[in-house]
Amino acid sequence: MTEAWFAVWTRSRHEQVVREQLERKQIEAFLPTVTRWSRWKDRKKKIDWPLFPGYCFARFDPQDRLSILKCTGVVKIISAEGEPAAIPEHEIDGIRQLVESDLAYDPCPMIHEGQMVEVMHGPLKGVVGRLIRKGAHSRLVLSVDLIGQAVSVEVDAADIRAY
Repeated sequence: MTEAWFAVWTRSRHEQVVREQLERKQIEAFLPTVTRWSRWKDRKKKIDWPLFPGYCFARFDPQDRLSILKCTGVVKIISAEGEPAAIPEHEIDGIRQLVESDLAYDPCPMIHEGQMVEVMHGPLKGVVGRLIRKGAHSRLVLSVDLIGQAVSVEVDAADIRAY
């Protein structure tokens, strides 16, 4: 099997450590983050938090999974029927395109209802996601179905079409 994307389940707060170890082993890793203000008694600071806490994504050949499992902080590779379950390339690409854009986004629970849409204009052009509505705002949900995690972003209804 060729290299595909997989979800690596990490120990709590070990996502960065796992990503760094994978990269040292020459394994392509992706850890999407969201910037949040953190407050201590004496100061406030912006910190990048994992968008999907407890998960890091890695591209590898499933036959070579032992080197992934040996990384400190790795709990397991998300699997189906005993074999690592590949994540569709377009799901990773959509999340990557969003985090590299200047758009504001927030993690949200996975939505099972709603229509699949494609963004036709703007920085997310070509991205496919599930449209949900919150009040007067349209929101697009980009999901990684395998781990039941998603991220939402506000979109202009005029920029999307049914997929």
